[in-house]
Amino acid sequence: MENFPVINMKNLNGDKRASTMEHIKDACENWGFFELVNHGIPHEMMDTVERLTKGHYKKCMEQRFKELVASKALEGVQAEITDMDWESTFFLRHLPVSNISQVPDLDDEYRTIMKEFAVRLEKLAEELLDLLCENLGLEKGYLKKAFYGSKGPNFGTKVSNYPPCPKPELIKGLRPHTDAGGIILLFQDDKVSGLQLLKGDQWVDVPPMKHSIVVNLGDQLEVITNGKYKSVLHRVIAQTDGNRMSLASFYNPGNDAIIYPAPALLEKEAEERKEVYPKFVFDDYMKLYAGLKFQAKEPRFELMKNVEANVTMGPIATA
Repeated sequence: MENFPVINMKNLNGDKRASTMEHIKDACENWGFFELVNHGIPHEMMDTVERLTKGHYKKCMEQRFKELVASKALEGVQAEITDMDWESTFFLRHLPVSNISQVPDLDDEYRTIMKEFAVRLEKLAEELLDLLCENLGLEKGYLKKAFYGSKGPNFGTKVSNYPPCPKPELIKGLRPHTDAGGIILLFQDDKVSGLQLLKGDQWVDVPPMKHSIVVNLGDQLEVITNGKYKSVLHRVIAQTDGNRMSLASFYNPGNDAIIYPAPALLEKEAEERKEVYPKFVFDDYMKLYAGLKFQAKEPRFELMKNVEANVTMGPIATA
């Protein structure tokens, strides 16, 4: 198995730019995942986020997890559990309107650093979308506009901890799935592993690396690129030792954004007569995804073709 793609963003400035862009292109086409170093988010900020996230779990979440999940989930179980995950989570929304001030049990220092971290991640996500535009031959800003809808993108962070599990063979930390949204930026534990992606027919570890940001592509980018870039199945393996921290930030289309393959890409593919992905309102896709997250994505795309006739192209879709 070839090495998991690691992109040094510092190399985008200088004579290594072309080879770095090629590396990103290959990662998008053949992996659906890559890992960023020198991404511009200060290491001190990441260290503070990690310290406060782990402290918050210990103080506010650990006991609840032990009482609600750990004490009951594996009781008398012989076969693998397929309807739940061995994880403790909460969700922070940043855009279009932040909910950080309303989330209970967060101390002020944690609220402040998460707001600052979110601003950095949003900027990085939009920078990455423009790099993808460049590789795809789309005009700069195309993907950001495609996600915009009438109120801007949805952007939020799923804060997860994956506690030690006594019987990891009986339950996944998180069951296999593709992500429904746009582009996902993950700040993960640098000591405790567990995240894997499916490449071909093999599960491949996503290597923990200090101060890196792992990027993966969601279903919406697969649609907009008409399958040139793919969202990829991934999962979290429960571990017997160590508590794995994961902060996954989802930069997604706005609820009313109309998602469809980029016409410029379809023109290039006209001779190949490739099947064209559906056109739909993002919120309709999310309603479907909610019930089918842990099933294959292809039937979801097919189901969206059934509602395609009802999608009217408003001004938000022409950007």
